[in-house]
Amino acid sequence: MHILVVEQNGSGRNKTAGIKKYGNPDDLVTIVAIDEHLPEFVDEPEEYITVDTIRGADLVLNYLTHPDLSHYLIGLCSRQDIPVVSSGKHDEQGYTPFTCCGLGRHERLGSYGRCFGFPEYRVQLDNGNITDIQVVRGAPCGASWEVLGQVVGSTVADALVLLPRLVQYHCTADPGRFDPITGKSPVHYAGHVHRAALKKACAEAETGLPEKQI
Repeated sequence: MHILVVEQNGSGRNKTAGIKKYGNPDDLVTIVAIDEHLPEFVDEPEEYITVDTIRGADLVLNYLTHPDLSHYLIGLCSRQDIPVVSSGKHDEQGYTPFTCCGLGRHERLGSYGRCFGFPEYRVQLDNGNITDIQVVRGAPCGASWEVLGQVVGSTVADALVLLPRLVQYHCTADPGRFDPITGKSPVHYAGHVHRAALKKACAEAETGLPEKQI
């Protein structure tokens, strides 16, 4: 799968590193960086992004921070029938989860969608202590994986407090961008979805059944 990252001034750097480290090793990840100074309003976004920019991509990850360029990129991908993930953006086209770790499963997102999005864990327990955690699906920033060394060995109760806090420390989202409906910032949201994933995995480990069958 060819994953094209479009970023500004390193806006996708951490996530790109996580995708390369924890994603499908057979995927090709390339970067288009727009690092020049931009005016407040970009009247001709095609000067920066064209069809050739996205040609050959199976998936585009939109980490652009300028709203005019971001909106144009999403529309261009839609017209070319290339799926585009634009976390934290507001647009009717493409996939626009509140955070990168809030992305649901979608067949069109291929191996990226199988590796990244709403976190999923597998847990092993021994007398109420977590002895091992495996990430089935996680955040492209890598937080889902990189905090586990500090969680293994904890009791379930302690881990449900510790893991979301560690994830929030690691999260690179803008903590000031609050969702007006839930009142949560992306950082709070990231902690919440990781806690929910761990709770579900622990419940399944305790019963040996998927949580929905408990």
